[in-house]
Amino acid sequence: MNEISSRMIDLLDASPSPYHAVAAMASRLDAAGFKRLAESQRWTHADVEQPAYVVRGGTLVAWQGASHANLVNGLRLVGAHSDSPNLRIKPQPDTGGFGYQQLAIEIYGSPLLNSWLDRDLGLAGRVALRSGETALVNVTRPIMRIPQLAIHLDRNVNDGLTLDKQAHLTPIWATGTPKVNEFNEFLASEVGVTPGDILAFDVMTHDLTPASELGRDGEFIASARIDNLNSCACALDALLKTTPARHMAMMAVFDHEEVGSETTTGAMGAMLHSVLQRIALVVAPGDPQALHRGLANGFCV
Repeated sequence: MNEISSRMIDLLDASPSPYHAVAAMASRLDAAGFKRLAESQRWTHADVEQPAYVVRGGTLVAWQGASHANLVNGLRLVGAHSDSPNLRIKPQPDTGGFGYQQLAIEIYGSPLLNSWLDRDLGLAGRVALRSGETALVNVTRPIMRIPQLAIHLDRNVNDGLTLDKQAHLTPIWATGTPKVNEFNEFLASEVGVTPGDILAFDVMTHDLTPASELGRDGEFIASARIDNLNSCACALDALLKTTPARHMAMMAVFDHEEVGSETTTGAMGAMLHSVLQRIALVVAPGDPQALHRGLANGFCV
């Protein structure tokens, strides 16, 4: 395995949710000397002219080479997205019957529904706490499964499997009678808080099968979420290896691409434009057209 493949597999395994993907990329940026900036703080020359990045939820924007001259000469921007199609836990998910407890899910994006059957599933995502903070949660043990019917109960399954998104994709996770707030209690125990500390959550299922080399000579990589985390890994590698000379180098990893991008952390939102405007205001305060000239000279992948 070469170093690039190894880093890609590491990122795939570390990214069961967009929030974890951004945290994993931020960790590599920190190790490379990039400075994390808060959108709420005042940015100075010292902040933006060094390698830096900002995070908002599952979105990350990073750059280096920010100067008046480089901005005017144009941007070299690589875009990707951190989210993948999956099954997300509903706000009040406790359901089931006939002695089985299940979790109600909502389809996110356009997953291949049959690929979620008979797999060991974990949970990952972000929890909003009463303190105003957020916490990541990642359950890496198999706690859920969506079983497929035995063939003698569905004789025509090999002629074409039709799955109802709400009736057939509700994972089993325990025995007994469903109880209100039981999932919330479980989530609180995983985060290390009390159930009353949790105000909201964005938690999703993920296949526990790790990324791996595949093929006779290991020439392939097999993994869930490879769309679009492979592009995230490549963008991150490119930015870290770049030595900007005449242009600003940037990467932008957005969330919610799978559902249209029209959110505050999606590519159709204002985050990237806000970051660019703030950089321009710092490095080119006397040239209000610097950013527009740079965009005209820019190149976006």
